[in-house]
Amino acid sequence: MPTQFSEDVIRVLKAIPRGSVATYGQVARLAGNPRAARQVVRLLNAYSSAEELPWHRVINKQGRISLKRGSGYELQKSLLVQEGIRFDKADNIDLSKYQWRPE
Repeated sequence: MPTQFSEDVIRVLKAIPRGSVATYGQVARLAGNPRAARQVVRLLNAYSSAEELPWHRVINKQGRISLKRGSGYELQKSLLVQEGIRFDKADNIDLSKYQWRPE
C-alpha cells in the first residue's frame, strides 16, 4: 500500500500540465518532502505504468533528461518535443520557460 508521501507524489505528477516540466526535487517539495528527490525517481519507476503518470515531464534540476541514451532518453525527448518543449544545442531545457510553477 502506498504511503501518504507516495500518494502525494502521484497527485503532483498527475498535475504537471502538458508542455511543462518539473524537476525531481520540485515534485518532492510539492509532495511535502523537499529532500526526497531520489524517492520520486523510485516512485516514477514503480507507478508510471499503473497510474499512467506523465513520467516524461520530470527532469533533473539542470534542465536535462536523466535517462541514458539508449535507455529511454530518446523516448523522453521525443515525448517532450511532441508537447512543444524545445531543447538547446546541448540538449538542455530552459527551465525559466518550461518549468511548471504551481506555487
